[in-house]
Amino acid sequence: MIRVNEVNLKLDESEDRLKYRIGKKLNIRPEDILEYRIVKKSVDARKKDNIKFVYAVDIKTIKDEYLLKSKKAVPSNIVEYEYVKMGMEQLNHRPVIVGSGPCGMFCALTLAQMGYKPIIIERGKDVDERIKDVEDFWKNRNLNINSNVQFGEGGAGTFSDGKLTTQIKNTRCQKVLQEFVAFGAPKEILYNSKPHIGTDIIRDVIKNIRIYIQQLGGEFRFNTTLTDIKVEENKIVAIELNNQTWLPTDICVLALGHSARDTFEMLHKSNIRIEQKPFAMGVRIEHLQEWINKSQYGDFYDNPNLGASEYKVTYNKGDRSVYSFCVCPGGFVVASTSEKDMVVTNGMSLHKRDGVNVNSAILVNITPDDFESNNPLAGIRLQQQLERLAYDLGGENYNAPVQTVGDFLQNKPTTEIGVVKPTYKPDVTKTNIRESLPKFMADSIADAINYFGTKIEKFNHPDALITGIETRSSSPIRILRDKQYQSNIEGIYPAGEGAGYAGGITSSAVDGIQAAEIIAQKYANLK
Repeated sequence: MIRVNEVNLKLDESEDRLKYRIGKKLNIRPEDILEYRIVKKSVDARKKDNIKFVYAVDIKTIKDEYLLKSKKAVPSNIVEYEYVKMGMEQLNHRPVIVGSGPCGMFCALTLAQMGYKPIIIERGKDVDERIKDVEDFWKNRNLNINSNVQFGEGGAGTFSDGKLTTQIKNTRCQKVLQEFVAFGAPKEILYNSKPHIGTDIIRDVIKNIRIYIQQLGGEFRFNTTLTDIKVEENKIVAIELNNQTWLPTDICVLALGHSARDTFEMLHKSNIRIEQKPFAMGVRIEHLQEWINKSQYGDFYDNPNLGASEYKVTYNKGDRSVYSFCVCPGGFVVASTSEKDMVVTNGMSLHKRDGVNVNSAILVNITPDDFESNNPLAGIRLQQQLERLAYDLGGENYNAPVQTVGDFLQNKPTTEIGVVKPTYKPDVTKTNIRESLPKFMADSIADAINYFGTKIEKFNHPDALITGIETRSSSPIRILRDKQYQSNIEGIYPAGEGAGYAGGITSSAVDGIQAAEIIAQKYANLK
């Protein structure tokens, strides 16, 4: 097929008009177009009085040769995924994947599709039981340290917006999107410029992927934690599960996620090479969704074809950068701790994104220079300090501390909440977050919020609400690996976000696929 870019539709035009618009742009008859498929769809809101949808479309016509020669179209660059050629070395045992987040899930899916029958170890519960535990924590403050927003089937992405945007350029991204659609995600994620699935839908998608992997011979072991490793002649030979049993294996993919702190400790003590890594921490900020819609879309802010808008903002102050992260239009701030006596926030949206508020993380970059020691796990200690601080400020009952933006900028305690109501559960406690944060972080966030207010109307509105604290945006460690994805111990493959090689659902999934490919290129399958 050939590619046509910059095909425009007005806000009130149906996509059924695309064929007509393509023909008009190329100066050909609509009936000359034999077929077409949408490759990308985005919103052009640069002119608030002329907001439009912009499409890139792959087409097949009776005039392809003419269109290419005249440069009215270009060849399509979509490349279908091809499985790697499998190696010949024999495995003694089935490959083991630790973690069922996006990285572990797609590593397992790819290996299962190639006949390797992987075993997936997951410390948390399956998604249905996990939902019950999370809701029990949000309603009754009963925290299950192994089944929560961070741990369980699907990883942390299960309780998020299901955002699939990524900055990586990798042909495997298309496989990730196609697999999601095959297992129940909306087909629009294949071409929307900012694709998302939604927390409510991604749960079923994850379950469907698991069932398929099982049908291919894969095995899931929930409520199962990696507690030790056995190494002989610098090669993995077995892993310990739940401090009880040993599972022999030649291959162990560490798709741990960024919150497996006890596992990081164990790996460090087992002489797996780990290094410090920059990451980011900050707070959640909530606005009325209507405010952001009006700022982004002007008079068309309530047009149903546009839906809830989002944003991306960045501010630099010296060697510090402050930026928005994980914007959740029409979403909620959620309690996301995985450790007792800690408070951690994250954002979540359902597929419709129809909540009253929009929230995002406002993060400050953290470097190893901010750590207290050279210990590879020092970044985790800094995270824990701030999570405990948030727990104390909230009243030591898993309430989250909140402060209005007006009070945050004036550095005074909040006593009244304005028009922006908190969405965090179980509850919130009004306090002064700013005076308790490290000064460099508090001042950077305050300066950034005022700057963002010059870019997005009402971003620094006094009634906007800050909730503390956001610490789990990315991993503060990196488990070192070589070009073949192996750690300093042969057979151990660190991958994904927790290992320090990805950020977000799509890039983590891609890293999992690449780990599976490297394993498959070396070893024969188990058919």
